Amino acid sequence: MSTWTAADTEGIEAGAEPAARATALTKSYGTGETRVVALDAVDVEIARGRFTAVMGPSGSGKSTLMHCLAGLDSVTSGQVWIGETEITRLAERELTRLRRDQVGFVFQAFNLLPTLTAAENITLPMDIAGRRPDAEWVDRVIDTLGLRDRLGHRPAQLSGGQQQRVACARALASRPQLIFADEPTGNLDSQAGAEVLGFLREAVDALGQTVVMVTHDPGAAAWSDLVLFLGDGRIVDEMHEPTAEGVLERLKRFDALRKQG
Repeated sequence: MSTWTAADTEGIEAGAEPAARATALTKSYGTGETRVVALDAVDVEIARGRFTAVMGPSGSGKSTLMHCLAGLDSVTSGQVWIGETEITRLAERELTRLRRDQVGFVFQAFNLLPTLTAAENITLPMDIAGRRPDAEWVDRVIDTLGLRDRLGHRPAQLSGGQQQRVACARALASRPQLIFADEPTGNLDSQAGAEVLGFLREAVDALGQTVVMVTHDPGAAAWSDLVLFLGDGRIVDEMHEPTAEGVLERLKRFDALRKQG
């Protein structure tokens, strides 16, 4: 379902620095016999200006990978960069500032403040940080997401799909280097989910953003440029220009292999 074309490559050059990358990324929990390895020496690059989906069975490490790449979770060993900054070396205050300025998040729960309007929710992170929004950019995001006539509404006055669009706009509003989306359609019906996926796709194609989405849904993954498949804490395969049917077939094959041991 990708509609990316050469006309949308403004600011994205061949061989450009990845938006994020990790080398030998390992994350484990517990010690001794209770130790669980969630990520096992993962090497990965997230291409700038592209839409990457991360898939895998429950417990495969997909959410852990996203959290480590986003600086939401510490690593046991290995290195992670966002742009040219190695975040695994940052102090907590520096890491908090980097996440605020360079990373946007969209979660399954909309996480909107019920007392604020859509417009106020969109600019809330920048308001808290004392930063003046780029009005031209925010207007472009609002129009891309089709929210112009909903800006004065509070979350209770919006449908689930509209609330998730507001959450997408909030993630985009500060023009971050990366947007991480964790099951962004999990609480939506199929139509609203397709709308949100279309808007994430549009954020990449029309606004030049970089999106990383964790999902269990082959149909959602088909909106991406690349699907990374995780199994037992490792990237076991990838698929470029995915289709829902192709992703589903790949998942079935992995499941069969796992059952064979």
